[in-house]
Amino acid sequence: MLSILVGHSFFLRFDAKQFERAKPYPPLATLQVASLLRRQGHEVSLFDAMLATGTEDFDAQLADTQPQLVLLYEDNYNYLSKMCLVRMRQAACKMIANARRVGARVIVAGSDASDAPEPYLHAGADVVLRGEGLDVLPALLSRLNAQRGLSGPDLVKGLAQTVTLVEGELLHGDAVATISLKPLTRADAELDAPAAWGLVDMEHYRSTWLAAHGHFSLNMAASKGCSFSCNWCAKPIWGGRYQQRSSAAVATEMAELKVRFAPDHVWFADDIFGFRADWVQRFAAELDTRGGGIPFTIQTRADLITEEMARALSDAGCREAWIGAESGSQRVLDAMNKGTTVDEILEARKRLQAVGVRVGFFIQLGYLGEGVDELLQTRRLIEEARPDDIGVSVSYPLPGTRFHEQVKAQLGAKTHWDDSADLAMMFHGTFDTEIYRTVRDLLHDQVDLQRLSGNASLRASHELQQRWTRLLERISPAVAVSP
Repeated sequence: MLSILVGHSFFLRFDAKQFERAKPYPPLATLQVASLLRRQGHEVSLFDAMLATGTEDFDAQLADTQPQLVLLYEDNYNYLSKMCLVRMRQAACKMIANARRVGARVIVAGSDASDAPEPYLHAGADVVLRGEGLDVLPALLSRLNAQRGLSGPDLVKGLAQTVTLVEGELLHGDAVATISLKPLTRADAELDAPAAWGLVDMEHYRSTWLAAHGHFSLNMAASKGCSFSCNWCAKPIWGGRYQQRSSAAVATEMAELKVRFAPDHVWFADDIFGFRADWVQRFAAELDTRGGGIPFTIQTRADLITEEMARALSDAGCREAWIGAESGSQRVLDAMNKGTTVDEILEARKRLQAVGVRVGFFIQLGYLGEGVDELLQTRRLIEEARPDDIGVSVSYPLPGTRFHEQVKAQLGAKTHWDDSADLAMMFHGTFDTEIYRTVRDLLHDQVDLQRLSGNASLRASHELQQRWTRLLERISPAVAVSP
């Protein structure tokens, strides 16, 4: 069996906004792969970049463990990994080079590597896996365990589903085959298996959370992927399928985390939690048989929040739900192929509020065709729905999406954000980056206004209206400008 150092390259310290927020979560997908490799008999250690100081910590662990193989497997549940931030790619490439320098073989997997394998191969990676890679990974490790290399035509012939890149060279012709992702069901033991939580320095996470927020939160996932087809959403790992774990397996893992680490809260990192009310109802019942669960937060869609779903979420312990509202303009939602309506967003807010579940809205600015009227419709949505919180971004053209195809001719030298606070327009939107940053701040202040009362509320409301007026004087009538 092999000695394997499994790691990832999302350094919280390399993202000033996220470092200030101080809400770190262990790399869930990385831990799931580490668990799989352990079950296969390999000797596995973890490099967790999340709370590391920098790549020098990785170098120190390389020297200490002297692994035969380094597997950089990014956390596919972390949406910032999907966005492929420049600083994280640079860190990964440095880690690859340093691993090869000490004689370790290197395999890389993640959203950015799937979309753009060349930088990782140039840094020295032996293999880049496209997609999730779990079908092909065991065969690659068997080959290494047999002291054979990771190149040559026999490698391709020996794998039912093969990697597309080997030893830094793109394989052409019949030899190339993107890794196929086999459909997984709730009965699949691998899907239901827990992550390798024992590899995590949990006290480091706990102390960080307690110091910043006074409580401790951990992450889980009840599913993989999303079956909807929003034009801007990239799916380089799980494709367009929704793979759901059994309610019993998720409840068992939550119960074990509760006993083992005593978190005060759980963040479910699923793109869509639960999906159906009957699954959530079974999950609530499974938790009851195990002594109760942990208060949790989810992500979901407005059109999934029926009255039955809202009640089931509340019964299961959901305390906050984040909805991909995106825009208050139906025209923009339709252009996105979002599949939801403004009325559904408002109704979902009411239904969740009625059962005591807080609601956050994800808002996306700058999508194609959005002008002054559409911005004001989003403002009205926030005013009418009164969400408890919002997260605001601008449209980000991710490779492999229809949106990217629509704007790729407009993309300049800047193709990725440096960090999550960048918020730069990378195509020719209606307005420039400064305008969208201003709108973001105004929308956040609108939500904050809801928490005020009396004279303080009146003053803040008047000031906010004046700021909107000054902005509208600058941008109306709308004039297309370069980013």
